[in-house]
Amino acid sequence: MKIGFNMFLWTGHVTEEHQPIMAALKKQGYDGVQIPVLEGDVSHFGALKKMLSDLELECTALSIIPEVEMNPISEDPQYRQKGLDYMKWALDCTAELGADQLCGPLHQPLGHFSGSGPTDAEINRGIEFHQQVGDYAQAAGVTVCLEAINRFECYFANTMADLCTHLGRVDHPAITGMYDTFHANLEEKHVTDCIRPAAQWISHVHISENDRGTPGKGHIDWTAVFRELKSIGYDGWFTIEAFSRALPQLAAATCIWRDLSPSLDEVWKEGFTLIRNGWDVA
Repeated sequence: MKIGFNMFLWTGHVTEEHQPIMAALKKQGYDGVQIPVLEGDVSHFGALKKMLSDLELECTALSIIPEVEMNPISEDPQYRQKGLDYMKWALDCTAELGADQLCGPLHQPLGHFSGSGPTDAEINRGIEFHQQVGDYAQAAGVTVCLEAINRFECYFANTMADLCTHLGRVDHPAITGMYDTFHANLEEKHVTDCIRPAAQWISHVHISENDRGTPGKGHIDWTAVFRELKSIGYDGWFTIEAFSRALPQLAAATCIWRDLSPSLDEVWKEGFTLIRNGWDVA
């Protein structure tokens, strides 16, 4: 297994100024970082690849569908095309970064609702979209890891069962799934009940406390999480995803209105220990 940290705790756009943070993560023992892919050109991510190589850090990437006008399941074909163009850009950046996984809720814009669950037409448009994305991702050498997101942020895929049904319909080797403890805590009957049925689709794991603060400081049953993941033979990335008020735009998007941890250092230091020790004894 590998331990990573999502740079969203500090920024939505990693630059040279964040080199000291990543150096500290490396010194702590992290294997890599998760780089947000939200803005910038391809050459920017090529420069980041060099920085990460110098730090001897591996990486994965994460993105979102940033605008309603890029909605992959919209009835408007122009919106769907803009979404496809955006995904191609994100995959180009991910490949240039040297990452082989692009993670996130890449099925609809966050916070956009129709007032009901997904229609058959939306489901079919989502399948077609991800099959097209899969072809491009496969050619770029990248796997897309789709994320189930809680009902307060999206309606297309809230549970791991929703996600796995969609992935089975897409049926593309470059389109797989990920498991996030924060969202599972909200949507599953128990945070680990969904792991075994989704075993074939889980290609990435987000470690996120129930309040999105310091892992181990809330009520997530981490012993059960690690034990269940180990039982299915999972041996991939464990990436800590925590949020703060450091980035106002992201804080607003994730509804972070207060400090979730006494310090940002606590999040990555204690989070690393939680994963390292928890996995070893699971």
